[in-house]
Amino acid sequence: MTDSSIPVVLHVNGATAEVRTDVRTTLLDALRDGLGLTGTKKGCDRGQCGACTVHVEGRRVLSCLTLAAAADGKRVTTIEGLADGERLHPVQQAFLDNDGFQCGFCTPGQIMSAVCVVNEGLARSDASVRESMSGNICRCGAYDGILRAVRSAGESAAAGETAAEQAGGPSEPDGAR
Repeated sequence: MTDSSIPVVLHVNGATAEVRTDVRTTLLDALRDGLGLTGTKKGCDRGQCGACTVHVEGRRVLSCLTLAAAADGKRVTTIEGLADGERLHPVQQAFLDNDGFQCGFCTPGQIMSAVCVVNEGLARSDASVRESMSGNICRCGAYDGILRAVRSAGESAAAGETAAEQAGGPSEPDGAR
């Protein structure tokens, strides 16, 4: 029997970690089992529920369908990496303010998807939010709160962009273009 483990370097939530993992290990398992980051949930393990959503290089991915080796050397953000110390990310705060959760199991994946939906400018209508978030399933049925939270975060982001544009400043951070 041959050793099928490989070294994988992950840049997770601003820190660099090297894990030795089997070539078949998913990013989800590397994060949860290898790095102890259990905020990302293992739901269906088939890419159907969205509970495992994380960001790789700023794009949302289903970590149960992504091999850890595919994220080698890439920037990964999990739910644990969104807040700035004690200050919640605006989408996390919007979920709290709008009761965007019930049991909380799907909440990390919902929030990670919602951050991208807001960043992509897709939180401008109920229909757009529903379509953009359709890959994230809530078994409790907290969809009304989730919709309100994403729309609220989207409106706040749009107002922030407008204020920056009116002040003559860039609407995007430097280097984002």
